[in-house]
Amino acid sequence: MARHKMQTYRLGTMWLVLLVCQLGLILRTAAQIPDGCITSDTNRAPENSDITVVCGTEHMDLSIYICPVYQALYNESLMVLNSQFNKPECFGTPDWSVDPPVLRFSFPINGSSTSVCENNFNIINKVGSGEFADFSNVQYVNISGSITSIDPSAGVITYRPEILYKFSCLYPMQYLLNNTQLGVSGVSLAIRDNNGSFVSTLSMQLYQDEQYQQILSVPQTGLNLKTKIYVAVQAINLTERFNVLLDRCYATTSPYPMLKTYYDLFVGCTRDAQTKVDVNGESQKAHFSFEAFRFVEHKNLTVSTFYLHCVTRLCEVSTCSTLMPDCSQSRRKREAQDVVANATVTSPAIVVGKQSTGDPQTYATSYGLPSESNYSSPVVAVIVCIVLLTVLLVAMAIYFVLYIRRKKTIIQ
Repeated sequence: MARHKMQTYRLGTMWLVLLVCQLGLILRTAAQIPDGCITSDTNRAPENSDITVVCGTEHMDLSIYICPVYQALYNESLMVLNSQFNKPECFGTPDWSVDPPVLRFSFPINGSSTSVCENNFNIINKVGSGEFADFSNVQYVNISGSITSIDPSAGVITYRPEILYKFSCLYPMQYLLNNTQLGVSGVSLAIRDNNGSFVSTLSMQLYQDEQYQQILSVPQTGLNLKTKIYVAVQAINLTERFNVLLDRCYATTSPYPMLKTYYDLFVGCTRDAQTKVDVNGESQKAHFSFEAFRFVEHKNLTVSTFYLHCVTRLCEVSTCSTLMPDCSQSRRKREAQDVVANATVTSPAIVVGKQSTGDPQTYATSYGLPSESNYSSPVVAVIVCIVLLTVLLVAMAIYFVLYIRRKKTIIQ
């Protein structure tokens, strides 16, 4: 009897050991640490700093350390964007070739792709400041979401901690765009501090015909005065939700936009007489034209060299009309402030010679003042006074000569 009880006890103990071993194997399988994580410094519990967000010019790229995910008893198949576990495109791709290993997510910046995985896509309005102080409404795009864990536990309780990584990118939709580096290939480096720029999707090109087909070629001797220059600012690889809106375009004698010497082709409702805006805020390209001129400070030079700059924004199609300048209201005084470097694009200089294609008048300007004739109003007034005084003196001289001759005749 005692022997039978002993066999029964041993049998029960063996089953218990087998059950524990089986449970251990199950847990070990579920939380098995990959070889790439065994020696990694990130082989630890998840932390807030595990996620990196790159707000690129065409894509948003997310990466999280994958070893903490395994430490929390998950793997790459259990991490998904915004809990969209029924959509394969919302899962990440593990990258074991880097140290430390990461789980990567990437999606293009446009309305349709961001909505597939239920990312938030919001337009934020702020009051303009600095270079954009003239504008009471500057828009930003905020794209945000989260990477969440999927708990496979089927029971009422779980021993797995929930993993939640939140991310967001704030993209300004207004830039200072000039045309002095268009020959540079490639795109700008993405900003890693949850701010991004669409600037690489913007370009400026000069044309010589109103159909915007023939690219303008500037000779070494310079363009003739009053040559018609056609300017196109275009957005490339941009979601259809946005149009291009030019707020201000001006010229400076230096490739650097923030100078005291400048000439406004147009700013808001104020336009140069020779400047014509053809398309603005209606599509993903803006067109305007102006006539070649010379700066007064270059009067002793064979050619006048200047650079064109445009303050440009991307406006949401439905709100572009409301962002156009209201010409019935007075505008605020501009504030001088440098623009972020990666929001500036430049191209070769515009060179204008002394020869005119039309009348011989020289169109020139300096220090932000409109073009004027060679003589200002005070100078003209002084010249008129001198002429009148000269005429009066001559008349008086003639009168005295005639008076003396007549007096001598009477005496004789």
